[in-house]
Amino acid sequence: MTTNKFDCIVIPGGGLLGDGSLPEWTRARLEKALAIHQHAEWIITLSGGTVHKPPPIDGEGYPVFESRKAAEFLIESGIHPRRILTETSSYDTIGNAYFARVLFSDPMTLIRCHIITSDFHLPRTETIFRWVYSLAPARMEYKLSFEGSSNTGLSPSVLKARQTREKKSLENLGQKIQDIRSLAAFQCWLYTEHAAYAVSGLKEHLTEDELDSY
Repeated sequence: MTTNKFDCIVIPGGGLLGDGSLPEWTRARLEKALAIHQHAEWIITLSGGTVHKPPPIDGEGYPVFESRKAAEFLIESGIHPRRILTETSSYDTIGNAYFARVLFSDPMTLIRCHIITSDFHLPRTETIFRWVYSLAPARMEYKLSFEGSSNTGLSPSVLKARQTREKKSLENLGQKIQDIRSLAAFQCWLYTEHAAYAVSGLKEHLTEDELDSY
């Protein structure tokens, strides 16, 4: 019998700075994961980037993926690379949850998932992950838990702008959560209507303060 409290620790994307480094609030998520890493078999880092600004480019001209930078941080902090799984297909929290489930939880039978994200991001993250992991058909009964990390590195004005945006985004999602109850319907909606993934998706214009939180 396993002694692990969780099957995996999941860390949603938190953005990258212009030079490709991790912002303080993302490092705070990773540090929370490091503090409890011995209680899980796997650590999963999520996100390819964001649709709100171009990706940073490395010295060889390749885009820098958020999840790979997060993985590098964990490895430098002593986590063995074989314990880390990365995902580079998502560009928002909805995609984080979807790809975490279909790429890792479902095929690997990762039932007990502990999700760590910034305090400002936690309410929407929990709502989205619980929604996506409840979509039929469910191969198993998932046991999700959530933990917040500090909003360090965000100025008061940026934090306020992001909190306002988080609340509005969550309110806008309410009807979709009620209407979409299967993975098939979710996938159709994601790739035909969601602005981050649909071919016809429209670019959203954010304020400077909002952009500084991505």
